[in-house]
Amino acid sequence: MLTNVMEEIISGLVAVLLRGSEYQTFCKCSKCEMDIVALSLNSVPSQYVTSDFGREAAFNQLNSPENLEWINKRIIHAIHVVGKYPKHPPLEK
Repeated sequence: MLTNVMEEIISGLVAVLLRGSEYQTFCKCSKCEMDIVALSLNSVPSQYVTSDFGREAAFNQLNSPENLEWINKRIIHAIHVVGKYPKHPPLEK
């Protein structure tokens, strides 16, 4: 098993942030959401592990308030970039 713990954390945080009140006007389609995850992941170091024990240890280390704040800043930046430059035509309302 090879797992990037950072990918798990960022995917979850992106899903939560996009559905929050602060980002109501941003597109939540699967393409935009995946673009936000990808852009966020490209701005943080990978945290690959090979076991459940390693996953738990990395997850606990990354879940500190300081790390989550740092990760959230990268996600918020990615949300704004993808919102400004979506990879699909404008959606009709």
